[in-house]
Order: sequence, then C-alpha cells, then structure tokens
Amino acid sequence: MSAELQPLDKPVALHHSVQAALRRYIVDKDLRAGDALPSEAELARRLGVGRNSVREGVKALESLGVVEVRRGAGVYVRAFTLGPLLENLPYAFGQTLQEVQDILQIRQALELSLIEAVLSCATAEHVAALRRVVDAMEIKAARGQDFADEDRAFHHALFQPLGNAMLLSLLDAFWHVFHQVAGPARLETQDPMKTWQDHQSIVDAVAARDVALAKQRLNEHYRGIAGRLRERLGGAAADVGRPA
Repeated sequence: MSAELQPLDKPVALHHSVQAALRRYIVDKDLRAGDALPSEAELARRLGVGRNSVREGVKALESLGVVEVRRGAGVYVRAFTLGPLLENLPYAFGQTLQEVQDILQIRQALELSLIEAVLSCATAEHVAALRRVVDAMEIKAARGQDFADEDRAFHHALFQPLGNAMLLSLLDAFWHVFHQVAGPARLETQDPMKTWQDHQSIVDAVAARDVALAKQRLNEHYRGIAGRLRERLGGAAADVGRPA
C-alpha cells in the first residue's frame, strides 16, 4: 500500500474523507506522537481539496485526540489516550433508564473484577482516606441529605491505590452517566442511612483484607441500586401504557 497522500474522488462528506486519508497517512508513515503532519496548504494540495475541508478534518481529528494543532507551528500527532472518548461518554450514552441499567452493570462488573487487586496493595492510609469519606457520608445521611459528591469520591478513592488513571477516568464517566439520568431521585441515596452503611461495610471488608467479603458487600450495594432502577423502569413502562 502506498504511503503517499492521493487526490480524493468526489466524496459525499469531504471532511470525513479527509479524516480517513489523514489516519491512513499517519499509519502508513508510521508517525509517532510529536511527529508533524504536512502543512494545511500542502495537505490541501496533495488531497486535491480545499483548505476549509482540510481544516474541518483536522479539527475533527483533534477532538478525537488523534492530532493536536499548535497555533503557528502546525499539526502534530498526539500520544494515544482515551481521554477524549471518556470525556464524551456521558453525552453519548445514558439518555434512557435502560441505558443507565446497562452502564450500572458494566460498572459493577468492573469494580468486582478489580477489588481483589485493590486489597493486595491497600495501605493503612488508603483505608483511612476511605473512612474519612464514609464519615462525611454518615453526617449527611443522618440529616437526610444527599451525598452524591461523597459517593463519587468514595469509588474514586477505593481504586486509587491501583494507580490506573484511565480506570479512574472511566469510573468517573460511568458515575456522570448514571447521575445525569437518575436526576433528583438519586437512586444511590434514596435511603441515605442504608447507602452509608453499604459503603461502611465495604471499607470494613477492605480493612480486613477479606476479598470474598469485599465482593459480597459491593454486590449487595449494586443489587440495591439495580433494584431501585428496575422499579423506576417499571414505573416508566407503566406510564407509557397508561391512558392519557
């Protein structure tokens, strides 16, 4: 396969074809992070398209994290990262309760699969950090207040010892998707004291380095959320079938 850029035939969406051509060029030329692409004018000449089409194609690739535009310096290949995908995940999914149920299932499986690794490297400082978050939950729960921020901080802190920034970003994205649809109902905190106790029991299992118990407590926590979500799904279905 030729590694050279070739003029494009008349595509339906020209900027999409520009994106595809630039992707092929990066792969065929084996360009790495920090390598420069030809100038905008040179790209337009080689592809046989207008500079506006090149600009739109490059802008789209920049939004996906494939390239970066350095003002006054040109276009460069960007180091691979899931950041742009994770940032857009809350806006791409979670528009319906059924999608939130799917997201919750993935989040539960992810946390359960990694909790053993957490226990293998958890420190006293890690447990203390979790207890501080849970203590803050208890104060708000006793007042009947919502503690969504603390819930987010808890699950972030729980997996912090793994040092996996991509995992933390993914868990954060799942949390945002879940809460943007859960809305005022706050499926995780409809019973604040019970939710606080769920998190307290998870910390106790982590402190005891009991993998089986930690998985059990996580499962129970997620089963409770899933049950409340099913109730809302049933209610939504009933609303659809109810005469106006």
